[in-house]
Amino acid sequence: MTYSVTVRDHIMIAHSLRGETFGPAQRLHGATFVVDATFRAAALDADGVVVDIGRASDVLREVLGDLGYRNLDDEPALAGVNTTTERLCGIIGDRLAAAWREGALGDAALSGVTVTLHESHIAWASYEVAL
Repeated sequence: MTYSVTVRDHIMIAHSLRGETFGPAQRLHGATFVVDATFRAAALDADGVVVDIGRASDVLREVLGDLGYRNLDDEPALAGVNTTTERLCGIIGDRLAAAWREGALGDAALSGVTVTLHESHIAWASYEVAL
């Protein structure tokens, strides 16, 4: 049995993608993503929750704040990285996992986190991290 809690935010970025596969997206363009972060646990804590929703929302907002309203092509940490939707899911998911390991989500006994970026109402990508 697994319990989960999902919090949602959004991110606005600019970037370009390398490779013929991406057609016109090779040129600089903007994107707005709805971001879902789902936190999982095998059991509820003593308070009956997976993770404090307010704390999870704050951590997600902080992670997204490091990426939002930027041209990702200019970010040194992303130099040479094709910032596809899938790749951005991984970056955000790994940063959320690191925040959990550092205690930013309190004492939550999480078993995993899944990040989903919705490009539109008909297309999205996800990344799952086991903790």
